Amino acid sequence: MTHPAAAVPETRPARRRRPSIVWSALALLLMLPVAGLSIFRAVPAEWPLPVVQLLSFTPWMVLPTVLALLLAVLGRRAWVMGTSTVLLAAQLFWLFPFDAGKAEPLSAGTPTAAVKVMSLNSEYGGADAATIVGLVRDNGVQLLVMQEFTQGLEDRLRSEGLETLLPQHLNKPNDDASGGAVYSVFPLETEGQLPDTPFTMDVTRVLAADPAAGSKATLHLTNVHTLPPVDVRIAQWRSDLGKIARQAARPGNQLLMGDYNSTYDHSEFRAVLDSGPDGRKLVDAGTAAGARFSPTWPMEGPPLPGIVIDHMVTTPRISSSNYSVRQVPGSDHAAIMATLSIPAG
Repeated sequence: MTHPAAAVPETRPARRRRPSIVWSALALLLMLPVAGLSIFRAVPAEWPLPVVQLLSFTPWMVLPTVLALLLAVLGRRAWVMGTSTVLLAAQLFWLFPFDAGKAEPLSAGTPTAAVKVMSLNSEYGGADAATIVGLVRDNGVQLLVMQEFTQGLEDRLRSEGLETLLPQHLNKPNDDASGGAVYSVFPLETEGQLPDTPFTMDVTRVLAADPAAGSKATLHLTNVHTLPPVDVRIAQWRSDLGKIARQAARPGNQLLMGDYNSTYDHSEFRAVLDSGPDGRKLVDAGTAAGARFSPTWPMEGPPLPGIVIDHMVTTPRISSSNYSVRQVPGSDHAAIMATLSIPAG
């Protein structure tokens, strides 16, 4: 005779399995779009426009990947946990890249000049002049570059006393976003401009001096403003970055600073960093400072995940410190600031 309890099927394990399937399924759903974008990030190709724009948001992919790993752990399926772990490792590598350029140590006794620099895209000259002058004054900025510089902004900056703080300037105001300006405490000399770019990208020789250290240094400054990668302009965007790379390969202390309209996750921007003199990597000061989560755009308009499209790129013998991002009312870009240590010569 069969015991009555033997006729009752055991259902508890099935009930335990059902939630684990749900957690694993949710983890996979989160991982799918991240995995798709990761393929595009891993392969350095000339991707079409939608992919290029999506790649800008790669740093934020670490958040759904962390959530996917937590769900995978709840689901207790080894292959789902393993997949999410590998995907998270990729996101962390891209967020804090080990292969990014780093400043080269100088030999003992090499004289250097410390220069405090700042860059800002003023959004058609709409940036608040008082805030700009306040940032320059409060932070001891010695070299300022601006993009989308207009005559109206120049007039307002003069009224706020910028030329008292930075008396040397080479300005090309324009109302169509192509204008640019360089303000400095150091003597400036025009070197030319990058050829065939819709936005003017001037190259200026800065004769920097550091009285405290008793040293002088020559800096070749490029005021960067590429065309944004939208619609048919993506080809010109790539062309602009290629011209910046050729300038970066020139000898001497190079500082290529401004609005690149590209992030570290674009292979086109990383190609610029790979174009340093003698095959050495250039240094992106923001990436070197671990500031991949310090967006520079957009600072106004609809709430979007911010991205870093404004950069300070230097030759490897220049080191940087005190990198920071500061919001300026009236502009959709933030200002970026740092102190550069430039070898004399």
